[in-house]
Amino acid sequence: MVASTRADASSPSDAQPGVPAPTAQTGRFTWPLTPRPKVTRNFDPPETPYGPGHRGVDLEAAPGQQVLAADMGVVVFAGQVAGRGVVALDHDGGLHTTYLPVTPSVTAGEQIYRSQPLGTVTPGHPGCPVPACLHWGARRGAEYLDPLALVGEPGRVRLKPWAEGP
Repeated sequence: MVASTRADASSPSDAQPGVPAPTAQTGRFTWPLTPRPKVTRNFDPPETPYGPGHRGVDLEAAPGQQVLAADMGVVVFAGQVAGRGVVALDHDGGLHTTYLPVTPSVTAGEQIYRSQPLGTVTPGHPGCPVPACLHWGARRGAEYLDPLALVGEPGRVRLKPWAEGP
């Protein structure tokens, strides 16, 4: 099994905090903010299901900036979690994306098209070095994925051991 992890800072073409992403779009998904945002914190997958890590990427945003659906899907949650607004979408292929903190403009059960507004960014994301950040997460089943890989950003690939051993 292969899983993409955070961008390798040793490569100048990889996404780095504070550096705008390249302009070519090669992935299945689109960016959830426009114009293409700077990455303020990269994906750092946990080593264990409940271990520390960063299960998504933080993107520089402006308070009140529109959040866009990265691809078509169905809203499975739009509301508050631990005092923060969250929108979660299910997409074809078993992918699930989350967007926070946002003030949702959509409701659960709604069919969403690519680039449709989901809500607006609210300030207050912990660790955000600018006035507001959008945390964008992705997973397939229980496995967290690097959302930058969904938009075609290069990332470091890490091989994981097979579940069955010799």
